[in-house]
Amino acid sequence: MHTSLSPSVVRTPDVRETVVWVGESRLLRVAGPLFHYGLLFVIAGHVAGLLVPESLTDRLHVGERVYHANALIAGGTAGLATLAGLALLLYRRVRTPAIRAATSRSDRVVYPVLATVVLAGLTATASGATAGSAYDYRLGVSVWFRSLFALDPDVTAIAGAPLVYRLHALLAMALFALWPFTRLVHAFTVPLGYLVRPYVVYRHRGRGEVRAGRPVR
Repeated sequence: MHTSLSPSVVRTPDVRETVVWVGESRLLRVAGPLFHYGLLFVIAGHVAGLLVPESLTDRLHVGERVYHANALIAGGTAGLATLAGLALLLYRRVRTPAIRAATSRSDRVVYPVLATVVLAGLTATASGATAGSAYDYRLGVSVWFRSLFALDPDVTAIAGAPLVYRLHALLAMALFALWPFTRLVHAFTVPLGYLVRPYVVYRHRGRGEVRAGRPVR
């Protein structure tokens, strides 16, 4: 009786698996940069909009019309890119059985929260982007946000904000609390190589595959 050792995997992927893998790679090549770069620009826009007081932009002679136009164009574009990238990533996760099976409970919680935060932010941006808007978040939400760093929250500053701003802030706080315990924590890594690096697709070993070292007759 002759016994030999098999290679690590003896099953060859069929045509359908190859097509699916190629489709996943192309989808990830578009969705990954959209989500990561969009998210980084969204964060940068929040830093500029919430931490920079209105008095500073006045001293720099940045008019209200220019400021709000920049918030609408730059902030809106970054938000839409983040939302589009997230939608494509979720579509890939739902349609691919192996990736869907690897989705954890924390993923199922954090993804809807993230999508709602982005949608609320886009709504707030669109509603307050005009110079003649009845509510100026830099005199309300921004003041409250800066007061958090002084450990003395100015609740009255945000109490009069429209519902969409308060909802956006509340869900953002929930998202920050969930973030470290989910796979989204890697989104803060600078994705400088995302446009050129190859993607790694993880798959479970199928039943028809043979592990290395198992004797085969």
